[in-house]
Amino acid sequence: MSAKRVFVVVIDAWGVGALPDAAEYGDSQSANTMGNIDRNADSLSLPNLERLGLGNILPLSRVKPQEKPLASFGKMSEFSQGKDTTTGHWEMAGIYLNVPFPTYPDGFPPEILDRFKAETGITEILGNKPASGTEILKELGMQHLATGAPIVYTSADSVFQIAAHVGPESKVDLKTLYFWCEKAREILDGEHKVSRVIARPFEGQSPDNFKRVGKDRRDYAILPPEITVLNRIKEAGGVVVGVGKIEDIFCFAGLTHSIHTGSNPEGIEITQKLIEGRQDLNALSLESKNLTDFSNADKQFIFVNLVETDSNYGHRRDVNGYARSLEQFDAGLCQMLEALGEDDLLMISADHGCDPTAPGSDHTREYVPILLYNKRMEGKSLGIRESFADIGKTTLAWLGLEDSAQRGRNMLETKAPALV
Repeated sequence: MSAKRVFVVVIDAWGVGALPDAAEYGDSQSANTMGNIDRNADSLSLPNLERLGLGNILPLSRVKPQEKPLASFGKMSEFSQGKDTTTGHWEMAGIYLNVPFPTYPDGFPPEILDRFKAETGITEILGNKPASGTEILKELGMQHLATGAPIVYTSADSVFQIAAHVGPESKVDLKTLYFWCEKAREILDGEHKVSRVIARPFEGQSPDNFKRVGKDRRDYAILPPEITVLNRIKEAGGVVVGVGKIEDIFCFAGLTHSIHTGSNPEGIEITQKLIEGRQDLNALSLESKNLTDFSNADKQFIFVNLVETDSNYGHRRDVNGYARSLEQFDAGLCQMLEALGEDDLLMISADHGCDPTAPGSDHTREYVPILLYNKRMEGKSLGIRESFADIGKTTLAWLGLEDSAQRGRNMLETKAPALV
């Protein structure tokens, strides 16, 4: 029997317009990641997203609306408080946060940093302020090379980031950087339980060529406070595959298979291989299990995050780089659409915005797009959805696992109708 599969591809930080409460998060009503890229990029060509119906979601000059789009289209509001990666992905999986994760606009307090130094043996910390990841390397990278002291920084998001040079002649190696992050994750608890501790290795010899090493980045998140759609599918004997930083965002909870990617092209290629059945799932198993060991191996959920639109272009306010990254995804999307089977459902969305034309370097509180495609379904308007959790509810419905959503506190039932 052929598998029934759901592919959710998250283009990280791909907003489509400010939410009504954007001002409460320090964002203007003019924030619009996709709209402002369309207006300001030197060029932009997204033929496959266009035929799916991207131009039907919001007015764009270079992506035209379709009379008969291939996909159903709409946009989703974020019900939770926040505008960060963890909050967005958790909401897709059925968890709402009523209290946002803590942020540190003035840097981290001595009670955190003193304990961090005591438990790691570090004598000096550089930075300790909100900053762009690339700008702080230009500012403090040479000092770090001379001293080996970690660069600690944050942003408007709930993150504790540690940057360290990890080249062959560095004073720090990856093992040490990861150890520092693990200690920070232990310390940042209670009122200081930040969303993520992030290891930010970089290379290069001067501010002119310092470059972050994406493949060795690691996100140390916290366990979701409740069971998610991922858990429900796994407990029902289904297959749950994480691609990219999904494993970090959910701390592996609910995953049966995973592959950590270092770039968007790698993530796109892995997704294509999964769709086409060319990827050996047994090689990605987290528990050394074969597909034959799953009671419902024909029910499969593949959750993909493509982070570089956020990390490389949104935060760096690189409009043209963001546009090229979208074009890269669009080119790969053509192959994906051709390979999808009649029992496959593809949903393309985002976790928050990061308008590259906005001031500063932080995420923006925006609607996110939803494009839903199946070869047997006609495209239609999905309107404005109340919650990202519509994605999770739709996943369960497509896989025939709605009954598994009845246990425990379940906001999926009250706030998130299925899209199909």
